[in-house]
Amino acid sequence: MFSKSNLLATLVGAVVMFFLGYLIWGIAAADFLEQHSIVNVMKDPPDMAMIALGNLVGAFIVSTLYSKWARGHHSMGHGFQFGAWIGALLGIAVGLIWYATANFMDLTGHLASGILDIIYYGIVGAVIALVYQKTATKE
Repeated sequence: MFSKSNLLATLVGAVVMFFLGYLIWGIAAADFLEQHSIVNVMKDPPDMAMIALGNLVGAFIVSTLYSKWARGHHSMGHGFQFGAWIGALLGIAVGLIWYATANFMDLTGHLASGILDIIYYGIVGAVIALVYQKTATKE
């Protein structure tokens, strides 16, 4: 769990999560998601330290789960597939539950955010897989 590969994949994954999240939700989709928000719950300004910590914890979890899922067979394609499943769980499944239980966004907003989660975690998974591939012990 605390192998060199996992810790390096965690660090790289956290950096990718931080900046890719900003590019997706902070820039590319911000206006679209704002149009589909029912209530503005954004902090102004957001707590960047907590975002960074959340990304670090999330990257550690994704990296650890990926290492167990991949069983030593690392490729960017497998990593993207793994990450996309994580994104579907967090984005689509949880998004539909939020839609059913809270007045956060309309259905279009939740579905769009879910698709963005699939892409986001797919990319994060691919990057984590690449780190594992490059740091794997040679036989």
